[in-house]
Amino acid sequence: MTQHFIVIGNPIDHSKSPDIHRVFAAQTDLDIIYQRQYCPDDNASFVAVVEAFFNGGGIGANITVPFKQIAYAYCQAHGSLSKHAEVAGAVNTLLLKDNALYGDNTDGQGLVNHLLSMGWPLHDARVAIVGAGGAARGVILPLIQAGIGQLTIANRTLIKAKTLINELTLASDEINQHSITTCASAELTGEFDLIINATSTGLSGDNLLLSPELSAHYAYDMMYGRPLPFLQHFDARGAQTTDGYGMLIGQAALSFERWTGQHIDVLQASDTLKQAAK
Repeated sequence: MTQHFIVIGNPIDHSKSPDIHRVFAAQTDLDIIYQRQYCPDDNASFVAVVEAFFNGGGIGANITVPFKQIAYAYCQAHGSLSKHAEVAGAVNTLLLKDNALYGDNTDGQGLVNHLLSMGWPLHDARVAIVGAGGAARGVILPLIQAGIGQLTIANRTLIKAKTLINELTLASDEINQHSITTCASAELTGEFDLIINATSTGLSGDNLLLSPELSAHYAYDMMYGRPLPFLQHFDARGAQTTDGYGMLIGQAALSFERWTGQHIDVLQASDTLKQAAK
């Protein structure tokens, strides 16, 4: 029996999700149709699209910009949320559970799984995250659950980093019990095991203002698909670096598993996608 899935966004034509999930389907011998779904940027349109899809027999939906917070609010009011979605304040995965919408957020665990698949050490690691927006918010709890040691949140405006941590410590006891420091991005100094760029500077090509007294063994940019100044900066300083393409596949694999119960070999899927792109 064919299972139907969609990804909802605006814009949406650029989404790689259909290609990724077709590879997952082939790996698991499932018959699926996965389509991009454009939606006007307003709450009523989003609710109408979601309700029509699931009332019509849809199995699962991915949610992307600009609807993750709207999906969160809808599930909060009319369904239920995973702990990761509650803490992130955003939903990227929708499915039906007990005849009601269930919202999950797989972004952060997708990042963690990518890091672990590369053998990058997380246990007791000294980690810095640059950025205090939604991307950072979604990965902090999964990183803490992975056993990191010290965590520093750096942002261009310090007050935004402080506000983020205050909100997250109220949202999760696991975060509340973990020591987190904050600073302005330009004042981030010292040596870290891992530094993560959770800002969108890679999309514009702008450079982050980073201190020359900042170093890291591993550097990760959550953006992908183009040369990234953040990674070039740490490449030149001898760090191991990677972009967020593996996170994209990782979060998609977790969504697919939530919907179908089928485990995905992410490394195999990634190799298949890379070969197809050549």
